[in-house]
Formats: sequence, C-alpha cells, structure tokens
Amino acid sequence: MARIVSLIDRAVLPLPKLKRVAAYARVSSGKDEMIHSLSAQVSYYSQMIQSHPGWEYVGVYSDKAYTGTKSARPDFERLLNDCRAGKIDMIITKSISRFARNTLDTLTITRNLKNLGIDVYFERERIHSISPDGELMLTILASFAQEESLSVSENCKWQIRNKFKNGELANLRFMFGYKISKGKIETDEENAAIVRWIFDQYTNGTGCTKIAKMLREYGIPNIRGGKWTADRVRNIILNEKYKGDALLQKKFVSNHLTKGVRRNHGELPMYYAEGTHEAIVKKEVFEKASEILEANRKKAKTNRQAPKKYIFTGKIKCLNCGKNYKRKVCKGKIYWICATYAEEGKNVCNSKQIPQKILMSKACEVLGINNFDEKLFSKNIKQILVPENGLLTFLFHDGNKVTLKWENKSRSESWSEEMRLKARERTINFLKEGK
Repeated sequence: MARIVSLIDRAVLPLPKLKRVAAYARVSSGKDEMIHSLSAQVSYYSQMIQSHPGWEYVGVYSDKAYTGTKSARPDFERLLNDCRAGKIDMIITKSISRFARNTLDTLTITRNLKNLGIDVYFERERIHSISPDGELMLTILASFAQEESLSVSENCKWQIRNKFKNGELANLRFMFGYKISKGKIETDEENAAIVRWIFDQYTNGTGCTKIAKMLREYGIPNIRGGKWTADRVRNIILNEKYKGDALLQKKFVSNHLTKGVRRNHGELPMYYAEGTHEAIVKKEVFEKASEILEANRKKAKTNRQAPKKYIFTGKIKCLNCGKNYKRKVCKGKIYWICATYAEEGKNVCNSKQIPQKILMSKACEVLGINNFDEKLFSKNIKQILVPENGLLTFLFHDGNKVTLKWENKSRSESWSEEMRLKARERTINFLKEGK
C-alpha cells in the first residue's frame, strides 16, 4: 500500500503589536533648578519606555515655565494632536497635578483620550484612566489638585501683597527703559534715553500720536516686539515709575485658574512708595508732562461730542490688518477707509478707500433691492469683509456669505468731454490773468 504524505500548512502567527507609549513632563518655572528637574524627567521617561519590551517609544513631550492651570502649553497641545492622529496608545505622566490642576480639564481631556482608546497612566497616584475605577479616582484626586492650586495661589498673593504694604516692588517683569532680573531693577541706558526723549518731545508740544509715528519711522523697537502707538506713549508719560516712585497693586489676579488680570478699581488697597528705584526722568519733568496731559484731556473732554454712528460704522473689516474701516469725508464725498491706513499710512496697510455709494450699490445687489434701505441692511448683513482691494464679502446673520467685485473709476476716466473743455478754459483764463 502506497504511503500517503500530506503537507500541513501552519498559519504564521503574527508578532505581538507593540504599545506606542509617550510621556508628558512639565515644570511651572523657568528657574535653573526647575529646568534641571525637567531634563531629569525627560531622561527618566525616555529610558523607562525604551527599556520596556512590550512598548514602542514615541517620545517625551515637555513644557517649561507653563503652569498646569494654563491651557497655553505648546508641547501638551502637540501631544494631544498626535493622539488624535493615531500615533499614541498610552501616555505616562508623573501626577495629576503635572497633567492639569483643573478638575474639569483633567476629566474632559482623559475622557476624550479614552474615547480614542488612549490610556493615561498617572505614576504617583497609580491610576490608569482607561480602567473601570479610573474616572472615579481621577475626579476625587483632581479636585484635591485644584484645591492645592488655589492654596498655592493664595499663598503667593499673600506674599506679594505683604511686599506692597512694605513699599517693595514685586511681580514686575517688563518695563521699557529698565532691565529687570530676579527682582532687581536697573536702568537700561539705551532705552532710558528714548524715554527721556519722549518726555522732552511731549513737554515741548509734540503730541502722543506724532511721537509714536516718529518712533516707528526711526525704527525704535518697543518692549517685547510691540508696535509704538499713541496709547503706548501716553502710558509711558503716565507711569510714575519713570520718576523713581511706584504705585503698587494697580492690577491683581482675579482667578487662580484662568490667571485673569484685572485693573484695581478699589477692590484691593493700593500703596504709593517713593524712591523705590533709580529714576529715568526728573520729577519736575514728569510733573510738567502730567500737567500737560491732564490739561489736554480736559480740553478734549470739553470739546468732545458723542461720536455719531453711521450705517457702516463697525461693519467693515480689513482682512489685511484686522482693523475696522472708518468714515472719511473729502470734498463733500463720503468714503470708508481702513483705520490702520488712515493712522499709519500705506506702508503698514495698503487697503484702498471705498466710496460709500459703491458700498450701498453692492449692498443693494446682494439684498436684491433697487434702493438702499438701512433697516433691511442692518437686519440681514452682519459684517462686510475686505479680503483684498477690489473685493467685498458680505456676511449675513444666517451664516451665508456673498463676495462681489468692485472698482472705482479714476478721476481721468470719470471726466466727460464737456468737463475737460471747461477745465481747459479755466486753466487758460488763469494763465492770462496771471500775466
């Protein structure tokens, strides 16, 4: 009997899939010891993940000098984006307080990650967010973390307010004309010279708008890359710190979670301390500038009339610079012009002015009417956007939008032959009389 031999195919077993693991680390201060701690955390998690046989190392996401109560954490946002992109299966972090100190944020984020099938492991608390008991424990412990954040915040406020009571400068970080480091304030001679120049110009009759324009034209950089404006110049003239004194607790943090800063209108006591630091301008110069500013303010208040609102006021927005258009009258004709162009010139924003008759004409076109109707316009049109010269985008209250082209004929194109002849006659007569 012949021997029968059969080949049995054995299925190739798939290799076990590695779990893609990332870590998140954060310190809430930019101090050297904190940076060293962050570096240690990054090294620890890198080694920990890479040495685990069942894990694939994705990376360590880290933020420095960002508190857990703030949402602006660039690497944390990058971590969440990578989770949404399906690059991560599990996140390891030191504790709930390192992840977030707001109970609602903690639960919202971990729930969203859980829906994506992503686990968050909190080392200190030994909690896996994806486990059945994870959310209950997170709710309890995150509440404690939030209360801890409030306690720390209140302690910091108490320390700062005690310094204010004693006439000490506290929490001062940036100020044009000064170098501030570790609570020590020193004069920055290069920028201090500009501050003195501003006071000199103002006390000699130059207005804040003109001074700001001159600073921009001279290319003088403002603190932290800001742009020189009339308000910025006015704030320098009003700031008592330039004469060596300090009005303390002008502002305060109203909420420890949002870190919102509010101007103090009597909610907390303020303290005036003299000679707290080196002055940049002499007291008599500062007082003279303050007197001029107050006199100008009173004069403006006396002459000021309530601004009249027109149908297009606050409705037209320039997408080139983000400012609204404002009304302008030239030789009896009404135009709407970008506020940036009007105040700073075409080098900053090159948006063209738009005749009001064109705005009305295009509004009639999108509304399907023959004559412009203010009530109908207000009822239907939410805003007019100007994406570029020659285009108008009408946004309706119901969410619809319509973009139309427009053009304004040049003066030479708008002249008739009769107008040209009359102008020529006037020119000839003027030259004859001149002779």
